[in-house]
Amino acid sequence: MLDHKDLEAEIHPLKNEERKSQENLGNPSKNEDNVKSAPPQSRLSRCRAAAFFLSLFLCLFVVFVVSFVIPCPDRPASQRMWRIDYSAAVIYDFLAVDDINGDRIQDVLFLYKNTNSSNNFSRSCVDEAAVSGANGSTLWERPVAQDVALVECAVPQPRGSEAPSACILVGRPSSFIAVNLFTGETLWNHSSSFSGNASILSPLLQVSGHLYSGSTGHQIGLRGSLGVDGESGFLLHVTRTGAHYILFPCASSLCGCSVKGLYEKVTGSGGPFKSDPHWESMLNATTRRMLSHSSGAVRYLMHVPGNAGADVLLVGSEAFVLLDGQELTPRWTPKAAHVLRKPIFGRYKPDTLAVAVENGTGTDRQILFLDLGTGAVLCSLALPSLPGGPLSASLPTADHRSAFFFWGLHELGSTSETETGEARHSLYMFHPTLPRVLLELANVSTHIVAFDAVLFEPSRHAAYILLTGPADSEAPGLVSVIKHKVRDLVPSSRVVRLGEGGPDSDQAIRDRFSRLRYQSEA
Repeated sequence: MLDHKDLEAEIHPLKNEERKSQENLGNPSKNEDNVKSAPPQSRLSRCRAAAFFLSLFLCLFVVFVVSFVIPCPDRPASQRMWRIDYSAAVIYDFLAVDDINGDRIQDVLFLYKNTNSSNNFSRSCVDEAAVSGANGSTLWERPVAQDVALVECAVPQPRGSEAPSACILVGRPSSFIAVNLFTGETLWNHSSSFSGNASILSPLLQVSGHLYSGSTGHQIGLRGSLGVDGESGFLLHVTRTGAHYILFPCASSLCGCSVKGLYEKVTGSGGPFKSDPHWESMLNATTRRMLSHSSGAVRYLMHVPGNAGADVLLVGSEAFVLLDGQELTPRWTPKAAHVLRKPIFGRYKPDTLAVAVENGTGTDRQILFLDLGTGAVLCSLALPSLPGGPLSASLPTADHRSAFFFWGLHELGSTSETETGEARHSLYMFHPTLPRVLLELANVSTHIVAFDAVLFEPSRHAAYILLTGPADSEAPGLVSVIKHKVRDLVPSSRVVRLGEGGPDSDQAIRDRFSRLRYQSEA
C-alpha cells in the first residue's frame, strides 16, 4: 500500500511539485548538482532552439526591410493608347521594336521625313526616331540621310563581339551609316555606291559587289559577285554543323553559295567561316552554286523559327513548300497556291507550329492555316481584302496557341467606301479556339504604310502599332504613329460569324477574347 506522502502526491500533484520546488530552493547545492548533471543532449537542444529563433528573427527582419524600407523601383505607367502626328511629312515602310531605355517595355523605331528643317522638301533629311512604347515620348531622334534605300535594326552581333546593337542604313545618294540603337549616336559613317537592290545579310556581311564589316563599315577584300542578275530576297542560312550559306532566288530556282567561299574569293582566306561537307557536295564544281527548283518564281524565303539548321519555307508564285534545313529536300508535297504576300508563323494547335498563308487577292483571298509538320490544311478563312493592304501578324497566347491579326474589307463581301470615296481597311482578330468567328477591332480609311502586333511587356500588354501617311512619297501630308492596346478594342468590336452561328452570343464571344492572355516567346 502507498504511504501517506505518496498518496497525497498522487491526489494533489501540483502541491507535490510546489513542495519539491521549495525544497530545491532551500537546498541550492543540490540544485547546482542537478544542473551539472544535466545530460549534454538537453543543453544542445536549447542551443538549437536559440539558433532557430535567431534565424527566424533575421528572416523576418530581412522581409520587413525589403517590403517597407527599401523603395520599389518606379515602374512607368504604360498608356493604353497614344498617337504622334507630323504635318507635311512622309513616312517610310520601316517599323522595329526593342527595349531601348531599359524599362522592360518595348519601344518603337521608325523613319520619317518632314519639311520643318528645310523649305525644300526634296533636300530635307530623313530622320530616324525612337519613341517610348509606354507613352510615345521621344527617346532620341537624328537625321540620317537625304533619302534611305534600306535599313536594318537590331541585327545580332557576332559571338564575343563588344560592338553595341546598331541600325545599319544605306542612304542616297552615297552614305553608309551605323547608328547606336540605344542612344542614336553615329557609330560610323562612310560614303558608298550601293544600288537600290542591295540587301543586308548579317552584321558581318553585305552583298552588293563588296563585303563590308558591320562593326566598322570598312570594305573587306576586293570586289565579289553572287551573279544573281538583280534578284532580291537573300537569306543567310546556318546549317546544323554551323556553316554559313547564302540562299537566294534565281529565276524559278533556289540558289545558294558558301559564305566561306565568297570570303575566300574577295580576301584570299577563309576567315572565321567554315563549310559543311554535305552542302559542299551539292555545290556545282564550276559555279560553286547549288540549285533547288521551285514551282514558279521564288517570292519569299523564310526561316522557320528554331535553332541552327532551321527549315526553310520556300514560297513560289504557284506553290509553296517546306524544305529540310540540312538536306534542302521537301518535307511534304508542295501546296498549290497563288501567294503574293509574306506568310506568318503561329500556333493553331497547342505547341504545334503552323503557317498562315494568304491565297489569292481581292475578293477571292483566303487565309490557309497549315500544319508545318505535315503540310495539312488546318483551317481556311474567306477574308476579302483591298490591294496594298498591310501585312498580317500573330502573337503567342497563354494557352500555347496564337492570336492572328489580318487586314480585310470593312464589310466582308463588299467594297465599302467612306463618304470621300476612300476604301476602308479593317483589322480582324482570329483565335483558333473560335474557328468560325472574326473580331473586327478597328477600321482605317487613311493609307497604312506599316503595321505590327507587339507584346509591349513580357507576358502582357498586347498592342498594335500603325504607321499611316501619304501614299506618294513625293507629296508630304499628315503622318501618324499610333499605338492601341488590343484588349481595350474588344468591348466595342464587331463580331463577324463565318458560316452558321454557334450557341454563344456576341457578348460572350467578346468576353472570351477579352480573357485571352499573352505570353512571351521562349
